[in-house]
Amino acid sequence: MPNSPSDPARSSSGGSSGAPCDASEAASGGARRVVMRRKGPMLVEGPVEVELEDGSVVSSDRFQVALCTCRRSRRYPWCDTSHRDRA
Repeated sequence: MPNSPSDPARSSSGGSSGAPCDASEAASGGARRVVMRRKGPMLVEGPVEVELEDGSVVSSDRFQVALCTCRRSRRYPWCDTSHRDRA
């Protein structure tokens, strides 16, 4: 299944500082490209860790993941294209 988390229930180990990244950070994995779609998922270059509202962290080691923005996915936060059913 696409976007399957490699470790679905890890504990949170910290957050992002929000500081801008330079080219050396991007090369070492600091910066990620995020692509927003009006009627679809948010595409994020991976690997990624996603912190959920309850503080738990899920991760994926794929080269790109689709994050659900409509909350219809049965595999939330990963998009399973459920948004297409109610377009």
